[in-house]
Amino acid sequence: MKNLAVIYDEVHLKHKPLFSHPERPERVSSIYNFLNEKNFFSNIDLIKPSEAKKEDILRVHTEEHYNFVVESIEKGKSLLDMDTYIVKDSLKPSLLSAGAVLKAVDLVMNDSYSSVFSLMRPPGHHAESRRPMGFCIFNNVAIGTKYAIDKYNLHRIAIIDWDVHHGNGTQEIFYYSSQVYYISLHQYPFYPGTGVVNEKGEGKGKGFTLNFPLPAGTTGDTYFRIFKEEIIKVLEEYNPELLFISAGFDAHKDDPLANMELTEEDFDGMTRIVKHFSEKKSIKIISVLEGGYNLDALARSVYAHLKVLNENL
Repeated sequence: MKNLAVIYDEVHLKHKPLFSHPERPERVSSIYNFLNEKNFFSNIDLIKPSEAKKEDILRVHTEEHYNFVVESIEKGKSLLDMDTYIVKDSLKPSLLSAGAVLKAVDLVMNDSYSSVFSLMRPPGHHAESRRPMGFCIFNNVAIGTKYAIDKYNLHRIAIIDWDVHHGNGTQEIFYYSSQVYYISLHQYPFYPGTGVVNEKGEGKGKGFTLNFPLPAGTTGDTYFRIFKEEIIKVLEEYNPELLFISAGFDAHKDDPLANMELTEEDFDGMTRIVKHFSEKKSIKIISVLEGGYNLDALARSVYAHLKVLNENL
């Protein structure tokens, strides 16, 4: 079994804004080019995704949500909400971005790789069951998580979301489920306004949502303390069968959309903590790109993240 595969397809370039927008194709192409410059793919498999099917999208989204996206694209609309743009070619990249996570699930569950990273866009963690939101059309991580539950009969999946914005969509989709433990560290108060401490899940999901709202200016030391003293303890108790990372890199100190103080070394450190836990427990990791809007900082941070995933600790 190999340590790491990266899923990528240049079709993501077709989801391109017609106006100035932070979620643009250069985000992923800058990462891809940087990894190439580092000769990263010389011993890492680069795999193309397949499109998610409608039934895969409907695992977590309503039919109204799916139809709204498809019909809005067909009608030539430019916005799904005030932040989330579409163009005539947006559907295929969106289905590939979701499909990349399905492919990642199959790859790790079939013991081909211990970790898989989806280098695809648009991102997904703000998309709720009934609406696109915050640059996100379909919730890629949620779709992959439910696919893993359904296809591989898993009962405990953990999602760690370290994007600087709270993943309201992922939380909403699994808020009533004990099969998914959703953990988020995020700047607060900040967009989208959710993710306070007392949001802990409801019904069967009560106690399976854990939020760490953090003030602007938070540094890596605080993140490390939370991981070591709280998150790892929770994961030890929950004993997940599979672990997802909603890997946003917009908590970097150079990111233009947020106010946190992380560096690429901090993303290395957080990845190392999670990887150490996963290796000890023989748990596979699926990491999925979310935010990150300073191109240089994003590329360096993803590189730091992937180097650790490719190591034997």
